[in-house]
Amino acid sequence: MESTVISRLQWGTITSAMGPVTTTWQYSPSSCSIRSTIPSSMDAMPNTTPVIDSPDRANYVKNKAAQVSAIHVLQAGAMTKGELGEELSDIAGMAAAGVPVLSEDGKSVMKASLCKQAMEEAVKAGLPIFDHCEDMSLRGNGCMNEDENAKRLGLPGICNSTEDTIAARDSLLAIETGAKLHLCHCSTKGVAIMMKMLKAEGIENVTAEVCPHHFILTSDDIERDDPNYKMNPPLRTRKDVDALIEGLKEGYIQVISTDHAPHTQKDKTGSMRTAAFGIVGIETSFALSYTALVETGILTLSQLVEKMSYNPAQILNLPCGTLQKGHPADVIIADIKNPYTIHKADFVSKGKNTPFEGKEVKGKILYTICDGKIVYKDSAAK
Repeated sequence: MESTVISRLQWGTITSAMGPVTTTWQYSPSSCSIRSTIPSSMDAMPNTTPVIDSPDRANYVKNKAAQVSAIHVLQAGAMTKGELGEELSDIAGMAAAGVPVLSEDGKSVMKASLCKQAMEEAVKAGLPIFDHCEDMSLRGNGCMNEDENAKRLGLPGICNSTEDTIAARDSLLAIETGAKLHLCHCSTKGVAIMMKMLKAEGIENVTAEVCPHHFILTSDDIERDDPNYKMNPPLRTRKDVDALIEGLKEGYIQVISTDHAPHTQKDKTGSMRTAAFGIVGIETSFALSYTALVETGILTLSQLVEKMSYNPAQILNLPCGTLQKGHPADVIIADIKNPYTIHKADFVSKGKNTPFEGKEVKGKILYTICDGKIVYKDSAAK
């Protein structure tokens, strides 16, 4: 396993450096699942083979990352052993080993009582929880949003309640336990409404994020049975997109993330019915977000940076995401004047699965600086 871990860490962190990322939360030895936007950091999620559910496994990745990575790699720990949803992981032990966050990424802890216990242990350990919200009994074999486009393509759909029910349940559990809960890759109007209500009530321990594909694309963009448009949660409707954008604008959705999920060409070939969920996102996240949100006047550049850098750092209790003196010199420099066209052939990521091929954007990353050192320089940089 060691050579595979090192190879994928190298590729994952190189890809992250090419995007606006200097700190990454979780990489997966089996699938390289990454969610991050903090400059110079990568957060690796625990849904790996084997699952990161113990101090030893967390330390293994941390030590390997120190050998090969030019950026910060933060390893998340699984909430339950093997991510099987039956027994809690060694949460206290993983916290002592330096794990900064817990997650059952890729699935939800379906037993509410066990999820509550995990939150109680997370509070004791001082760790936030990153929450993938999905009721598997509702998802079934769905592969895209449940709407008229699914009917048009003859594909099984995934209803909004699949996400909304777990988001509501876990938000209530977080309020009761005091756990710091972060809702990942939100895609529905229902979750946006929940976040607006929580903000109005002064609830500060529940936060949320949205990814560029969920505030740019809708199921209307899926013209044919194309696996490059298959992600989890799926692309929703225009009313969902509008609600998510409003949440970003008004501040009750606090973070923009990537949900970077590269796959082989084989895994993303054929029908959406059988292809893997997920798209790549790190190398395009800033440019897509800048073009869709700042160029259109929805957010200011400062607000975008806050949602992609400062706010994630605050949620993770990290001393980064700011240019203030005494903080880590983790910086990106981007060209926000000149447009460029996204071509998957230019990606460093081994995964080329993107629905944004050929899209013109602004915000090309020219430099990534981590701890004051240039770790990536684009060929167009002077």
